[in-house]
Amino acid sequence: MTDTLTDALPELDGRLAALRGAAAETAPELRAHALALDADPHDMAPHLGVEGFDLVRRLTVPERYGGRPLRIGPFTYTAGSSLQTLVWMTELARGDAGMVMAAPGPSLAGILLDHLGDEEQRAHFHRRQADGAAWAFFAVTEPGRGSDAAAMQTALGPGPGGQRLLTGTKKYIGNGARGGIGVVFARTGPGPLGIRAALVEASAPGFSTTALDTAGLRGAALGEIRLAGVPVPEEHLLARHLPATRRGLWGAVRVFTTVRPQVAALAAGTGLACLDLVRAERPGAPGLAALDSRLAGCLRLVHEAGAALDAGRDASLLSSAAKLSAVAAAREASRFAVRALGPAALVDHPLLEKWCRDVAAFEFMEGTSDIQRLHVARERVRAGGRG
Repeated sequence: MTDTLTDALPELDGRLAALRGAAAETAPELRAHALALDADPHDMAPHLGVEGFDLVRRLTVPERYGGRPLRIGPFTYTAGSSLQTLVWMTELARGDAGMVMAAPGPSLAGILLDHLGDEEQRAHFHRRQADGAAWAFFAVTEPGRGSDAAAMQTALGPGPGGQRLLTGTKKYIGNGARGGIGVVFARTGPGPLGIRAALVEASAPGFSTTALDTAGLRGAALGEIRLAGVPVPEEHLLARHLPATRRGLWGAVRVFTTVRPQVAALAAGTGLACLDLVRAERPGAPGLAALDSRLAGCLRLVHEAGAALDAGRDASLLSSAAKLSAVAAAREASRFAVRALGPAALVDHPLLEKWCRDVAAFEFMEGTSDIQRLHVARERVRAGGRG
């Protein structure tokens, strides 16, 4: 996208700056497809050839499982780095976050496989994503339980022939309506250690889905997954090679810590898109520069969280703070754009109307703002105790 904020945005080294530039070049194509996807998020055929989807695939599917690296000038990029992901994700979201979330690829399930999967499981999963036309789901949330993952009731019980059987319902699952493979969390016994994750095929007997009609981020294709005695082979149970304390919810927490800065990047990118529209229609509008600076500050926090994750440091506080601040700033940017562009703004600018709906949806991804405040407070108390 046209960028007049270069001086305000976080400074990047040459390698990451080149990646940001490449992502920015593909963003207009994502934006051109955004309204069609919003109108029908389940018809993906018209969108699969967009360059941005190819970029996502190259940066999320590991090369050893059939992925192809991205090359820009002297630099080669593969899947792996959190900071790298946050850089390209922000710029693509500046095109359209709904399109980013609709991109085929490993998604959250791939992050969990990296933490809990053995080599066979990772290979089985990632090779399904390499062709660029497959989606994955990550099923934790259940109806009526929201953020309380420990209260889940989906059961993983004994079945015939050494298999396990999955029974229960998951709701508000990204790619739940179109994913061909993914991860399902279920209870094998009481307490926090009685939760396991399993690799599940959508084609398995007893597996069914219903698409959910959402107002914002419709490209995420949220769905409800029903599990009526779905067979799970023993070799599809994740973390078999890990101690009991590092299975189940431990893996989910690691995923959420990794993904919250990504939600922040998507929200910040959407906020910047709203400001880009104001800049084009009303350059110099009062308040524009202040919001530019606020979003740039949010991105510095996002990048700090990504760097901490890459360094193997505890990023819980930074991840929650990044999500909390970026979602609030994006919400304010969308409201500012509506005010700046006048009473007919949402009619005259259909993309702005869409982005206002999308911004509201970020609030509910990977924990609401109140949940993030609790996380920040808890981590500050812990840090004080260590001091």
